[in-house]
Amino acid sequence: MLSERELERYNRQLQIPFFGEIGQEKLKHAKVLVIGVGGLGSVASVYLVAAGFGTVGIMDKDTVALHNLQRQVLYREDEVGMSKLQLAEKSLARLNSFVNIKAYESFLTKENAEEIIKDFDIVLDCTDNYAARYLINDTCVSLGKPFIYGTIGDTKGQMAVFNYKSPSANYRDLYPEQEALQEQGNINKGVMGVLPSVIASLQVNEAVKMVTGIGEVMKDTLFMIDLMSLNTMKFKIKHKE
Repeated sequence: MLSERELERYNRQLQIPFFGEIGQEKLKHAKVLVIGVGGLGSVASVYLVAAGFGTVGIMDKDTVALHNLQRQVLYREDEVGMSKLQLAEKSLARLNSFVNIKAYESFLTKENAEEIIKDFDIVLDCTDNYAARYLINDTCVSLGKPFIYGTIGDTKGQMAVFNYKSPSANYRDLYPEQEALQEQGNINKGVMGVLPSVIASLQVNEAVKMVTGIGEVMKDTLFMIDLMSLNTMKFKIKHKE
């Protein structure tokens, strides 16, 4: 049951005919984990909390750098050198008092992945390295949890929903060559400042659809966009048994 204050806070969502109070109630009981609160995660976490997901987990162990501020919108110049996680937790708590913020000041590891991910309904992959993505994938597959992948570079972004309603494709179906990718290392690329907002917003939108049952979830589909041309492409991802 939504309180009078919640009804007022989420008024614009509630007015969407196919969303309404039922949709908002579903969000209120959903638990979503954001792994990485950098470019993608700083945007995704804000929109998850603003939308009213009942529990939003955030996970990171990095500090704010000056070069982050062109795209990581949760942070400010006078916070350079400070913990991203602690700053994000404080800011998100102020954004929506109805949301439970769970903060994990750690990088995702083989030792902690299952223990943390098991408590959430959906995982948003907002990381920037291959090792973390494969770990997220394998843990979510093992636990039967869907996860929403996003990646950015230069002016191009990608997004996909994996491990949703079995049988479903997962990250290894898209990128099976883990060793080859990890040998390349994590190449630091330029990033257009608004690009994380585009991809992270799409990630959150998929989470909303998954929880509420509205719209069509982009299961087994890779979405790609180039901001310079605004060309978009979709590719079906074949699930390998």
